Amino acid sequence: MSTLPEESLEEELQSEEPKQPPLPSAFASLPQRPPTQSSLEKYAPLDWVGYFDEEKDISIPDSNDVFHVYMAGTEGPVIFCLHGGGYSGLSFALAAGKIKEKARVVAMDLRGHGKSSSENDIDLSIETMCNDVLAVLKEMYGEQPPSIVLVGHSMGGSVAVHVAAKKTLRSLHGLVVVDVVEIEWSVKGGSLRNLDSARLSIPSTLKYDDSKKCYVYRARLEETEQYWRAWYEGLSEKFLSCPVPKLLLLAGTDRLDRPLTIGQMQGKFQMVVVRHTGHAIQEDAPEEFASLILNFIARNRIGPHGVEVDTWAPSAIAVTNLIFHQVASSSLLTDGQIASPGLFFIL
Repeated sequence: MSTLPEESLEEELQSEEPKQPPLPSAFASLPQRPPTQSSLEKYAPLDWVGYFDEEKDISIPDSNDVFHVYMAGTEGPVIFCLHGGGYSGLSFALAAGKIKEKARVVAMDLRGHGKSSSENDIDLSIETMCNDVLAVLKEMYGEQPPSIVLVGHSMGGSVAVHVAAKKTLRSLHGLVVVDVVEIEWSVKGGSLRNLDSARLSIPSTLKYDDSKKCYVYRARLEETEQYWRAWYEGLSEKFLSCPVPKLLLLAGTDRLDRPLTIGQMQGKFQMVVVRHTGHAIQEDAPEEFASLILNFIARNRIGPHGVEVDTWAPSAIAVTNLIFHQVASSSLLTDGQIASPGLFFIL
């Protein structure tokens, strides 16, 4: 029997051994990673269904303006929400899922934002936006609207204050302003810190530009700079003059100016500083935001039968997370402390 050459035998044995994958190189441009949830899955848009109950288009008579609204809840006062510049009504989605258990929620896409369409999307003058809000309320509720609480974030807070200051909305029973800051700071500053809220709200702030072959911002805020000053000029004084219960929610006390500091010391409004959030408090801390809104309604007995809430329920603000400061001087102290003979809250 003939024997195979020694070299041929070694080659045959080597071919039978399973091939091992090459060891990763420290200089590889794409290092191997363990399997994880893909970015497409992790950051995929979320549907508003489950937070809001329905959406509607409100057509304004004698114009081509159509405003998109999201609605939730079936009873109680109407919490009418106005988003900030560059946001959309879905900015209030997570909070609406909580508030609707006790009250109704309507979140409107303002002119030039979200799914609303108008004859002039660039006209973000404060007068025009106020008229838009009043027109939508009239179309939705006629001449006998229910009890309404206006809630406005940033630019929407300015609109809410100006609407309230007109004193023409007779069913207005409350005003909540959320972290109103200058639009330049808002655009350049705080990104969202709540992933679920970002997945809900950010897609509605974008649109696809066929010419650029990419997504761009729906709101053309950079073209509306001529209106910015009027949004905030004299706003603190207007806020203080509104003849309804008022709540000011802030992400930091650096937002306070002298009129607001004095007004807070005089007890003209309730103020809550919500710590560990960015500019969009309603998105970063939706449960705390919802609890604050419901407690505000309950405390001021807004609505035909009021709203009953368990102030210290787990979903509300825990006692251990509330810090009360009572001081006697009249100067602005460190972050989170305003020298005042009255009380205010810090979360």
